[in-house]
Amino acid sequence: MQAICDGLGPEQIDGLLRKWLALLPHPFSAADRAAGYRYDISMLQVEFSLTQMLDKPVSGRVFFEQVIRDNLDIGRPDQVSLIFHRRLMRRGPHPTPGPFRTRVITSGVTPSLHVAYKRTTIKQYHKEGKALRTETTINNTRDFGIGKRLTNLPALREIGFTANRRLLCVQQLGHDPITGTDALAAITATLTTATGARIPGLRFADQHTHALLSALLIFRCHPHGFTNKDLRTYTAELRGLDPSTVTAGQITYDLRRLKHRGLITRVPGTHRYRVTDHGLDTAKFLTCVQDRVLRCGLAELAAAPTTPRGLRSAATAYRTAVENLTTAA
Repeated sequence: MQAICDGLGPEQIDGLLRKWLALLPHPFSAADRAAGYRYDISMLQVEFSLTQMLDKPVSGRVFFEQVIRDNLDIGRPDQVSLIFHRRLMRRGPHPTPGPFRTRVITSGVTPSLHVAYKRTTIKQYHKEGKALRTETTINNTRDFGIGKRLTNLPALREIGFTANRRLLCVQQLGHDPITGTDALAAITATLTTATGARIPGLRFADQHTHALLSALLIFRCHPHGFTNKDLRTYTAELRGLDPSTVTAGQITYDLRRLKHRGLITRVPGTHRYRVTDHGLDTAKFLTCVQDRVLRCGLAELAAAPTTPRGLRSAATAYRTAVENLTTAA
């Protein structure tokens, strides 16, 4: 299919025109055509598109929304010049005409990113939930010093497809949300070992899980590791339980869940365990999110309406604005 698309050129398009001119009536007679009078094709609008299929469509929207957030300044003159590889004159007798802007347009639930250069636009969106679509539409070939006759299509094609590729190069993400989604699933979802055994997940925001992760951060667990009994004591205290009510089998179950996710590792030849670097970083991040973000944020939202809290005030203002807009409409 790509080879067929690459084979579409001026000759094929002109051949299609000549086919229909031989069938449809037009003012040029045979004598006129013999004298050199004929129709020619000019390019009024040309679109060059690049569609990249995503191997994980479910995460595609998360990925594209991150692209939008990280590239809201892509329409600025300094960024646009990187995409089209053309020098922009902001001052002097012949400044490059604008506007230079980035627009995010939402149709239904699908957002799209629009970048403008003169009368050329680049549109990028999440297509049908399965692909990242990048389209460069050139409405005036003279924006790039190229004529409008069909013979200039190869040169215009080079500009259009290069602009698509350059945009993707400029869009450098600081992190990969798809990888983050996989990492979260590896912690919270059920795992299946090579022998077919199922290891239950560590449910985020669950009191038991939170106690386990918090226990991994206790300093006494790090110099010489910890045992089943140590973990039972630490987690029981964090859960407000008497350690004697927690059995060794329950802690063995928890150790299994932590070990198969790489959060802890067993010290060879002993019954002691050490927290891995991955386990320390993960436990630190997840416990901070629960303690400092979820609890504080939900506490603000659950406060009385008369209590002036930042997050609740913002939520109330948003609901009021939507209600006002709905009433006006």
